Amino acid sequence: LAMEFSEYHFIAIGGIGQSALANILLKEGKKVSGSDISKNKYAKKLENLGALIYEGHSADNIKGSPVVVVSSAIKEDNPELVEAKRRGLKIIHRSDLLKIISDRYPLFLGFCGTHGKTTTSGMCAYLLSKSALKPAYAIGGIIPALDTNGDCEDKNTPFFAAELDESDGTVLKYSPKITLINNLEADHLDFYKNGLDDIINTFSAFLAALKSGAKAVVNIDNSGNTKLIKNNPDFKGFITCSAEQKEAKYRAENIKLDVLSSSFDFCANGKILGKIELSIPGMHNVSNALGVAACLIEAGVDFNLFAPHFKTFSGMGRRFQKSAEFGGIKVIDDYAHHPSEIKATLHSVADYNKGRVVAIFQPHRFSRFEGFYNDFLDAFSCCDFTCVLDVYAAGEKPCGGKNPSDFAKELENTGKKAQYFSGSIEESAQKILPLLKSDDLVFTLGAGDITKMGGVLNELYMLKK
Repeated sequence: LAMEFSEYHFIAIGGIGQSALANILLKEGKKVSGSDISKNKYAKKLENLGALIYEGHSADNIKGSPVVVVSSAIKEDNPELVEAKRRGLKIIHRSDLLKIISDRYPLFLGFCGTHGKTTTSGMCAYLLSKSALKPAYAIGGIIPALDTNGDCEDKNTPFFAAELDESDGTVLKYSPKITLINNLEADHLDFYKNGLDDIINTFSAFLAALKSGAKAVVNIDNSGNTKLIKNNPDFKGFITCSAEQKEAKYRAENIKLDVLSSSFDFCANGKILGKIELSIPGMHNVSNALGVAACLIEAGVDFNLFAPHFKTFSGMGRRFQKSAEFGGIKVIDDYAHHPSEIKATLHSVADYNKGRVVAIFQPHRFSRFEGFYNDFLDAFSCCDFTCVLDVYAAGEKPCGGKNPSDFAKELENTGKKAQYFSGSIEESAQKILPLLKSDDLVFTLGAGDITKMGGVLNELYMLKK
């Protein structure tokens, strides 16, 4: 399919997943067009690279006979999808296009698991790029230092790095040469009705379908991962990594953590290859870097070529990203929206910040808030003050009796300072700002429009000055 077609049209081309693939096709010399409700920064960037971008959706936007690329967000009544069907055009899902692209590269590195996919895939792409290995990559977030979420630096490169999504089972479509499975926990309960068991079954099927000689780098500090290994005794490609277990092939030793950085000695088969220094904090990022380093070595890349570049990796957009600083207060924006992610982010600084750790939490999806309610209560245990906002619905309708107001009260009952703030981000910010103090480290947490909070707080502070 990839060789047969030279023209592609993306419906909702400004999406983070769609735009990454469109970028790669443009760099490969394909003709690309697309549409979106408005021309966001991703769409404008593609336009500057030569894509034909339409504002708004219309049947007239589909010129010629392109392959039409859709995502799960595209509704059946979208006028461009209706037109493509009427004309009998080839229509493919974004995940199928990612498979087509990934199959062209002999060293396809796939990054999956419940948490850390975006960071590990982005970290890998960054290290390959800075090591002058000219990779192709498709990431579910912006790599700030490269200012993109997808690229093909050289269409003849063997390296392709991609984030593989398990949320709807599409991870089963891919066949990486080397896979990193960060961790496996219950999530996406709207799809995985039986929680972790269903996720492990999906990953077991993923392993069974891999080509001969494929490897899966697995962090055995995670109990879901160890269960996956136990459930698949016939899979011969497991490569283990760990910060805790001595029997792992790749290990992180002499770990040092600080408020905005971390470091460790990287060991392979009991031998220290060198130090990895990170400009991002937390034990979870030590695990991320350990897994990525293991993958690169398994792909045949020399440790001394890529290791120095860990230090200049600033993290991913919306992953521990400083969004504002005013009056001695730092605001860190983080996409964390699952209890384990939130806990890891907050614990990464709890012992090092000289002031308070403040969380502004916007629950994401009613199904997740309801399904992990008690886990969320535990996630803020190291917080000095938790501000709870309304649920960001992401298209869902309320599905139970749990609500943010009760959540804040229950947090208070555990002895933690917490308060519920209703209304928009702007309305909540006006009430929260007077409660903040100098030396506070404030986290804005969630996958919704909470990302605007740092900027809004900063504007309000400047207006009051």
